[in-house]
Amino acid sequence: MLVEDWADIIRASLLAGRCGSCPLWDARQRTRSLLMIYSFPAWRFSGQVPPASDFARAFVAHSGSMIHSLCQAAAGHDALICLQGMALLPSSLEPLSGYLLFILIFLLGYQQWRLYRFRQEAAKREELFRIVAENAADMIALVDVKGRRLYNSPAYERILGYSTEELAKTPALDQVHPEDRFRVLEAAREARRTGAGKRLHYRIRHKDGSWRVLESTASAIRNAEGEVEKLVIVNRDITERQRSEEKLEHDSFRDPLTGLPNRLLFLNRLQHCFARAQRDPGYRYAVLLLDLDGFRVLTEAMDADAGDQVIVEVARRVEACLRDKDTVARPTTKLPTNDTLLPRSGGDELAVLLDAIADPVEAMRTARRIQTAVGKPITVRGRILELSTSIGIALNAAGLQRSEGLLEDADRALHRAKALGGSRCEVYDEGMHIRAVNQLKLESELRTAIDCGQFPLCYQPIISLASKQVVGFEALVRWRHPEQGLVPPSKFIEAAEDIGLTISIGKQVIRQACTQLRVWQHAFRCPLTITVNLSAKQFAHADLVTDVRAAVQESHIDPSRLQLEITENVIMADPGQAVDLLTQLKHIGIGISVGDFGIGQSSLSWLRRFPIDELKVDRSLVSSMLTDRVSCEIAGLIVTVGGSLKLKVVAEGIETAGQLERLGKLGCTLGQGYFFSPPVEPERAEQLLREQNLRKAIGAG
Repeated sequence: MLVEDWADIIRASLLAGRCGSCPLWDARQRTRSLLMIYSFPAWRFSGQVPPASDFARAFVAHSGSMIHSLCQAAAGHDALICLQGMALLPSSLEPLSGYLLFILIFLLGYQQWRLYRFRQEAAKREELFRIVAENAADMIALVDVKGRRLYNSPAYERILGYSTEELAKTPALDQVHPEDRFRVLEAAREARRTGAGKRLHYRIRHKDGSWRVLESTASAIRNAEGEVEKLVIVNRDITERQRSEEKLEHDSFRDPLTGLPNRLLFLNRLQHCFARAQRDPGYRYAVLLLDLDGFRVLTEAMDADAGDQVIVEVARRVEACLRDKDTVARPTTKLPTNDTLLPRSGGDELAVLLDAIADPVEAMRTARRIQTAVGKPITVRGRILELSTSIGIALNAAGLQRSEGLLEDADRALHRAKALGGSRCEVYDEGMHIRAVNQLKLESELRTAIDCGQFPLCYQPIISLASKQVVGFEALVRWRHPEQGLVPPSKFIEAAEDIGLTISIGKQVIRQACTQLRVWQHAFRCPLTITVNLSAKQFAHADLVTDVRAAVQESHIDPSRLQLEITENVIMADPGQAVDLLTQLKHIGIGISVGDFGIGQSSLSWLRRFPIDELKVDRSLVSSMLTDRVSCEIAGLIVTVGGSLKLKVVAEGIETAGQLERLGKLGCTLGQGYFFSPPVEPERAEQLLREQNLRKAIGAG
């Protein structure tokens, strides 16, 4: 075989090793192919063994490739393969063994040098990482897959106050805000799954107990099998940045002078109310526009700084008049809408959004509160100023097409208020305006009536059905209106309850009734009783027992002759509390009557527990007992129950002789109604008592 043939064989052997899957495998394969050439080449099967000299010359000719392969093998820790290869060389190649041994020694030395360089570079990289981590402004942490800390950079102590030892003793998740822990865990799972975590903002506890906001990213470190075994987490403290962003957002939606919402935020909230009204036809809201009367003159007389002080104080007072869900804004700029400008807005104007109001009266009532608050004196630079304000009110209506339309309506109402002289409220809708004004007028007149004692009592006689004698009276309040005369309760009690006047009115009624009872007891020497009705609010009032005791003591009456009537539904609203309160009244000696009995929810078991003296059959049962069998049976049952419990039973609303006759057959002993007498003034009641005494005297004579 020629030298060229040997060269081709060696070249083929070297090339054959390149089919491997990696460079290290290629080097190992080429080395095996070259050094073990006698073990498996094709010519061994042909029986032609080439001379050693030919192989040597070919080897020397291609020693460069041989050395390169051996270097790759040695660098890949395959020195053992080289030794195995040398052992397979035939004796005819022994002169080359020294040469190969030299190459092997050289390669082993090269391998150790490469390993040294690798370790040196790794140490440099580790030192570089340490320097970067320790001097980085961000906090860098290394954690394992279970979240345990393996390394924390010194920035943790500088930013959060914790030393390395303190961090090692505390689980990382314990320092995270409870509301953010789930998101942190989810971000860690995502980083382990994908190898890269998403940017995350969360709160972490500082050593002083405050919370810092961190921006965090995570990267995964994988082992040789490709599994995530560690996470590198980089945290940046963005607390100050977030505060700046929040301040910027706040300033974008707030008036810089007063801190109130500006026009942009006000319109946003107005749009929410408009959208809600579109979904819910029963939802009502209102807009109030306020303008300080004479504000321009004030600023000209003083200066702009004084005007700013006034605006700030007025804004504070208006806020105090509103509920938490309402909005007061200072709309100091104009915004274009549908090629028009929204209502003008000067520096002295405020806008109020009343959310979820019950009726138009509530808007008018709020406006009056604002006017009262703003009208109180304001001291600016030692000067006492008295201000007034004009207010335009607009309420949402079914035909409203856009949210800003309500602002325009309120602005028109404000213009009208200013045109009429200022210092007044005007409602855009005429019908609502009239009703709201009338209601407010009624409320104002009721307060005046209390101060002036304009609530006299009328008295309806309670008659013994057997003897037809007056045994008592029910005191019924009336309002002696200076223009309308006596006004029945049906026209003012509801308004009085809405503004909380029933307690004051009820207290006056009890005192008047006690005083009148004292007069009649002295004048007629008869055992009369007077029944006074209590409203639900009176019955729940904490001072009821005290007020009743004071009225009884001041009038020096026999407390058993005063009877308080409470409706069945009021008592059953809270039976346990009712028992306690009624017991306290009974200790004073007061009689207790249950009104409207038979139409409520009471049960006989509770009735036995109530310390009561009298049941009143409701007038609806009395009026229908002649035509409705059920009503008649219920009335009879009440009479029977009253008798079994030794209670007096009074039938209310007797208007016909037939009703009187039927009640007599049922065993009812007392009654009242227009059949006997309507409610009368004290003078007429006294006349009835005199006539009764006269009949008694004639009968006795």
